[in-house]
Order: sequence, then C-alpha cells, then structure tokens
Amino acid sequence: MSDLASLTNSVPKQQRIARPERPERRQARAGMVLFAPALMLLILILIVPVGVAALLSFTDYTLGRPSIDWVGLRNYIDIFTGSSYRKMIVATVLYVALVVPASVFLGLGAALLIRSLNVGQSFYKTVYFLPVMASLLAMAIVWEFALHPTLGIVNRTFAMGCGTPLELWPWFARSCADGFPLWLGDRDYALYTLAFIGIWQSFGFNMVLYLAGLTSVPTELYGAAAMDGVKRGWDRFRLITWPMLGPTTVFVVTITMIRSFQVFDTVEALTHGGPAKSTYVMIYAIYEKGIAQNLVGLGAAITILFLAFVMLISVAQRRFVERKVHYQ
Repeated sequence: MSDLASLTNSVPKQQRIARPERPERRQARAGMVLFAPALMLLILILIVPVGVAALLSFTDYTLGRPSIDWVGLRNYIDIFTGSSYRKMIVATVLYVALVVPASVFLGLGAALLIRSLNVGQSFYKTVYFLPVMASLLAMAIVWEFALHPTLGIVNRTFAMGCGTPLELWPWFARSCADGFPLWLGDRDYALYTLAFIGIWQSFGFNMVLYLAGLTSVPTELYGAAAMDGVKRGWDRFRLITWPMLGPTTVFVVTITMIRSFQVFDTVEALTHGGPAKSTYVMIYAIYEKGIAQNLVGLGAAITILFLAFVMLISVAQRRFVERKVHYQ
C-alpha cells in the first residue's frame, strides 16, 4: 500500500488526471462575473453618495470653503426644532397623504371604466395618459395662468356660478362676495392646489398599470362566480377583481408614494415653497439649502431624513400590505 502511495506521489502533477470542475461552481463563477458590473455601479452610484451625504450631514461643509468642521447632530437638531423645518415635514406628509390615495383610486376607476367600453378605449387611454407624457414644468406654467386670480379660467368659471343656486354653499357665497381664492398665493389653498395638480399628473400612469393588471385576471373566474350567484358588478369587483389586483396595487402605491415624496417641479415653478412655507416640501428644502444657499451640510441632513422616510414607508408597505396580497 505504501508502495502505491509513493508511486502516486512520484507522478508529476502535469501527468495526473485533472478532476472535472463541478457545474455548480462554474455557474456560480459565471454568475459572479455577470453580477460584478451591476454591483460596482450600485456601490459607485448609490451607496457611496449616500455614505458621503451621511458624513457631510454631521459637518458644516459649504462649497468653496477650505476647512470642514464637525458639528455632530446640530444639523438634525436644527431640523427638528426649527419652525420652518417642522412645516417642511408637515407639508411633505400632507401632500403625500392627499396625492397617493386619490391618484391610486382614480387610476383604478379610470382603468375599470375604460376596460368596460366597447368603443373608444384607445382614445380615452391617450387622453388620460397625456399629462404623464407632458413636461410637468411646462404644464405648471399653464396651470399658473389657469389659476390666475383675475385672468385665470378657474376663477372665471366659478364666477359664472354667482347668482345661481351654487351660492347656497357657504364657501361659494363667501367667495362671490369677497372674491375667489388666490389658489397659489394663499397658504390655506396652495398645498391643496399643488396636490390637485399632482393627482392630475399621476393618475394616468396608475391607470396604465391597472389596465395591465386587469389583463392578467382570468375571465374564467367571472364565469365561475356567475354560476355561484355573483351577478352584481360591485360583488364581482369586491370578490374577484380587487383581490386579483393585489400585486398591482402594492406596486402602484409604492411607486406613487415615492414619486409624491419627490415632488419638486411644481413647487419650484409655482410657489417656491411659499406662501409662509406652506408648500415647503423636502426635495425643495434640499435644493434651497444645499444648492441655493450653499449649506451643504444642512442639505445633506435633510437628504438623509428624506431617504429614511422613503425606506421606512417601503418597509412598512412590505410588512403590512404585501403579506395580505393574493399572488397568482
């Protein structure tokens, strides 16, 4: 036996029979090679900038300044104690709370109505999707003219209702007497006006997503439900359509919420965060502090809070919503 071992050891390595590599290892190595570029891009484009922003949020760094002073949590303390930053958080949360449910349910309703039509589906799809395709900054200028207090079509249309039964509504009667609101210049209306524009701009995109989701609902389920006595449209929607649209709804709500947190164009074009900081949302605050006022450290702190909000909402949706979704 020892002679056989010594004979084996005396054979040069080049002459030994190479053991074939396992297919699983080759596949794993090929996967890592293909995955490496995407991982490098993720680190360079996402993780490194977030890490840099997190470090800068603890400093008073400004562009062009040769030195950087470590200030610790002072930027975060200023955000949570300053009145303007409290208004920023309230305005952002309120805008998201207004836009997300309205645009989701309007998108679902438009998709259901279009799906029920026998003629003109393509026309209505195009009409509802046009706001998504249009440049929001350009459309904001159109809305600025439409909402002008004296020349705008909105107040002129409302003025036509003065002297009619519409004045039975106290708000309408008061507006006819004192003048209709400055929609973008009144702090009581400005954020709601921007939210209306956001809903108008986003529900067409949700409609397209729901139309795609409706095509995946098996028609056999409706036939089986009819045999079981489910004949009313509301019952079909409640028992079949809505549960089967669960995955689509999770995706639509997540995308709509993230896009609502990122609102900037209409705020910059129409209100500049005013009046009285009533539309001072987080993305505009990041732009104002980090770029316009060159307070990079403070802007980085707001950025980290913004990312934390988005991450918290994404985790909460996955935890409380996605678990109740029916997947096909």
